[in-house]
Amino acid sequence: MLVIDNHTHVISPDRERYPVAPVGGRQSEWSQDHPVDIDGLLRALDAAEIAKAVVVQASTVYGHDNRYVVEAVRAHPDRFIGVYSIDAVAPDAVERIKHWQAEGLSGFRLFTTGTTMPGQADWLGHEDSYPAWAYAEEQDIPVCLQMTIQGLPALRELLKRFPGVRVLLDHCARPDLSDGRPYRLAADLFDMAAFPGVHLKLTHRALAAAEKGASVPTEFLADLVAAFGANRIAWGSNFPAAEGTPADLLAQARKATSELPQADQELIFGGTSAAFYAGGKGESRG
Repeated sequence: MLVIDNHTHVISPDRERYPVAPVGGRQSEWSQDHPVDIDGLLRALDAAEIAKAVVVQASTVYGHDNRYVVEAVRAHPDRFIGVYSIDAVAPDAVERIKHWQAEGLSGFRLFTTGTTMPGQADWLGHEDSYPAWAYAEEQDIPVCLQMTIQGLPALRELLKRFPGVRVLLDHCARPDLSDGRPYRLAADLFDMAAFPGVHLKLTHRALAAAEKGASVPTEFLADLVAAFGANRIAWGSNFPAAEGTPADLLAQARKATSELPQADQELIFGGTSAAFYAGGKGESRG
């Protein structure tokens, strides 16, 4: 099975060349306690027999300075796909998208929540961000969203305005699954299946949520696939932000998906990611 890790980060040991400038002003604890550089990530992927990885900008370390992700992709284009961070409401947002796409990266991330920025930022869906969304739609550039389920109403409005945008929700938008089937507390997440461009990133955070209360991970995965299709779900380790190695995190995800058909597992662990980032290089598919 081809395995692509859809969510990894890299942290440089060189703070002079890559100074810390986190979104929100506070660096994440994980990036200080157990950072991993480019070579360290490669070793961890090799140990887990993971073919490729999406390197997502560590927004809680470098903010919107994506140069270390560029370095990773340029050094190992056969192993890494790069996702950069931007300020979508900035006046130069489209120019920054053009810049980072030209540097070889493959889509942008909007950071609207996280361990250093709890809650859901209210700028998601602001009209100042419309040019960035319009450009992403026009050029078929993927958008990765670090958000909570509370932000889904704003996302729905954006996708009504820009229906052609393909989005990927980090951690499945952090749903509350504790009530178990039929997951009424996560109804807003399942409702997003009506938007064909919405994809989900299955990480340790989503799997941990699926173990709480009355929820059962295998049941959650079955319902998620029934709603979205496996071709819209992609596994990511969130290494090194997550505790454990990519091999550990992959084993956890394999267990949760073990009752799915083999074809669905192949999509979740590689096929969906390969298709999602097949374009997105700043060129219109026409």
